[in-house]
Amino acid sequence: MEVGEPLILMAILAVLVSLGVSAVQGATDKPTTPDPNSTKYVMLRTLSSGQERAFCVASGKCRLKTLTCPAQCPQRKPKKNRKHKGCYIDCSSSKCEATCRYRKANCHGYGSLCYDPRFIGGDGVMFYFHGATGGNFSLVSDDNLHINAHFIGTRPKGRTRDFTWVQALAIIFDKHTLVIEAKRVSHWDDEVDALDVTWDNKVVQVPTDGEAEWRHEGEDRTVIVERTDDTNSVRVTVSGLLEMDVRVVPIGEEEDRVHNYQIPKDDAFAHLETQFRFSNLSDLVEGVLGKTYRPNYVSPVKVGVPMPMMGGEDKYGVPSLLSPLCKVCRFKGPTGGRELPLASSVFRPQTASKRCIRSTR
Repeated sequence: MEVGEPLILMAILAVLVSLGVSAVQGATDKPTTPDPNSTKYVMLRTLSSGQERAFCVASGKCRLKTLTCPAQCPQRKPKKNRKHKGCYIDCSSSKCEATCRYRKANCHGYGSLCYDPRFIGGDGVMFYFHGATGGNFSLVSDDNLHINAHFIGTRPKGRTRDFTWVQALAIIFDKHTLVIEAKRVSHWDDEVDALDVTWDNKVVQVPTDGEAEWRHEGEDRTVIVERTDDTNSVRVTVSGLLEMDVRVVPIGEEEDRVHNYQIPKDDAFAHLETQFRFSNLSDLVEGVLGKTYRPNYVSPVKVGVPMPMMGGEDKYGVPSLLSPLCKVCRFKGPTGGRELPLASSVFRPQTASKRCIRSTR
């Protein structure tokens, strides 16, 4: 322990005893309620080696212990996330450790949404939901949280249905909307950012240096959009509701050939790969993905077939990306379930730089 740190720790303990420590919901790949003790810690001075350290103030066996990030992942927020893992500090009694993890969507984990939309639900069951080209569908609808997805797609000649992908997500809560969107790009370049973030109908810029995050401190919640790579990859946190890892990816030439998507030469079909981790969902949560988090939920899809299909386009379709209205949607919030205004500066018909509303090709 470095000189002066005993006094720092004593001061920290005094503050914690007098004010208490608020629980910050952690996140795991499993759809269980996160242990709030996992992130009950205070950061200490970084070692000369560059390794970050945390002082655990959670109850249990980890209390008052100092955890040091491994030399292989010395920082919690490393740059170039594709190449470097981040340090995950876990002060819960079951773990009490600092480990290395990639901070990006795991398309094979619980709560994932990737590819020609393939989901893995809160029950661990994989299924496909195709939606429709240009359509908007409710993924999650609960009392205080609503998430919609906008689908893009193409239908090659001779096919009876669209190939579809998720191009934008709208997170609706309290009086706010947060939209994460893949821009339309003609030719893909890993070094060019194709991700847009919109907060309450205003486009925001997520910094690429320093903490590399955009933050909104509300009265009841903190909202953070943090870059997890130089381009096209972010982690979104809405305190008390969810954490999600999102990245923008294209349809590659080999993928196009293997699946016979017949993607036009002037469109990379940039879309989102996402993994959600939820907090405080109700037992009656709805939505294509949300309902799989219900207690005792039994999936209706055929397990064991190559492409188990989940229907419900009629139930989960919404009029627009920012609408919480569908046949089974539950979101109320301060809007009373009304559709929110859609700013023309945010969502425009297809142009050279954006694609949010697509007609059939």
